[in-house]
Amino acid sequence: MTASSSSQASPPDPPNKAIIDPFDARSLQVQPVSYIDNDPPTEFFYRPRTLTVLSAMIFGLVYVAIYHEEDDKQLNTSTNIKFGSMAGVGFFLLFAMLQFRDGPFIRPHPAFWRIVLGLGVLYQMFLVFLLFQDKFDARLFLRAIDPTLGRPLPERSYAENCDLTYENVKNQIDIFVIYHATGWYAKAVVLRDYWFCWILSVMFEVMEYSLQHQLNNFAECWWDHWILDVLICNWVGLYFGMKTCEYFEMKGYSWRGIKQIPSSKGKVKRIVQQFTPHHWTKFEWGTTKSFKNYVAVLGLLFLFLQAELNSFYLKYLLWVPPEHPINTYRALLLFMCSIPGTREAYQYLTDKNCKRFGPQAWLTIANIMTESVICYKFGRGEFPNPAPNEVVIFWSVLITSLVGYAIWQFGIPALKKRRRSKNSAKKEE
Repeated sequence: MTASSSSQASPPDPPNKAIIDPFDARSLQVQPVSYIDNDPPTEFFYRPRTLTVLSAMIFGLVYVAIYHEEDDKQLNTSTNIKFGSMAGVGFFLLFAMLQFRDGPFIRPHPAFWRIVLGLGVLYQMFLVFLLFQDKFDARLFLRAIDPTLGRPLPERSYAENCDLTYENVKNQIDIFVIYHATGWYAKAVVLRDYWFCWILSVMFEVMEYSLQHQLNNFAECWWDHWILDVLICNWVGLYFGMKTCEYFEMKGYSWRGIKQIPSSKGKVKRIVQQFTPHHWTKFEWGTTKSFKNYVAVLGLLFLFLQAELNSFYLKYLLWVPPEHPINTYRALLLFMCSIPGTREAYQYLTDKNCKRFGPQAWLTIANIMTESVICYKFGRGEFPNPAPNEVVIFWSVLITSLVGYAIWQFGIPALKKRRRSKNSAKKEE
């Protein structure tokens, strides 16, 4: 072998090291493949097993085809459809786990986040299917999935007894207070910015004020809006969420293999740490830094607000009770999708070398906007009451102020800079 050919030959893979394709190398920017040292107990989970899984899947399908026929006589058509649908979903998620590209996270395992991406794709397909139905057929479809669905919901208003008394406050506290605080904890972990989260918190209460003429459960007492929601539930969730972000930001990261840790306590601690971030990125959105950042922050704020509103409108239009598990599943799915999605969006916003919008961010936006389109389609004729004048005036002033600030902060300085450049060029001529 000549010297030139040996120099061009690729170096052999390091022994006993699992290859993890980093997010930037496959979707954003070209970087060399990185390696993660793993001892035998964990290395098995980082090696590709595509042919093994394919063989096991084919064996399972053959088993169903041969031995499931006798059981089919005891099952009705609807049961077969449910089992077949679940098997189809399982196959798709299996393919996603093996073949989808990696995202920005590798903990607890890159395959976990590929499954999350696969669930997002399935949810988007479900939303597109719903979009092509009318609201009556959509309700019947959900009722076919769960017989408890598809029935009109009782209307409820939270603004009946608005005197600030202990009994009134006590009557407003239920299990949804815990859900409320947990939701804002999740938003803090996703956005990682105090001011952003507080603006989002206040703006959602403003949205509730603005849409009371459409949904009765948006009508709340003033102390329910600003004391129970903003100052207690939202603040508690945001506080602990940001404390979690600060902990991971300041934490020192050292990833040793389980076999390299001598004590049993250390091994258990390392196993638990597998479900924590491999590293932590602090988000600095820089709203006033550039026009691109300004528009991106407003767009992100809009998407989070729209996702919150969609949950209320979908429940109302599709007759899904607030306590039904499908609401929890949707919120959990959007949360899991928004974690890598927000990270990809931040990478695209702040990294000049990033030329591609990440798949999870792309899909999360598609999910939220498709939900919004469904709400618009199914909501036609459902809300005859016009918006009050004060609501129209408020939003007109707010939108005008946002546009005016952009012109003053970014447009006028850009024009002045361009004019100075032209004058300098003329002087040089």
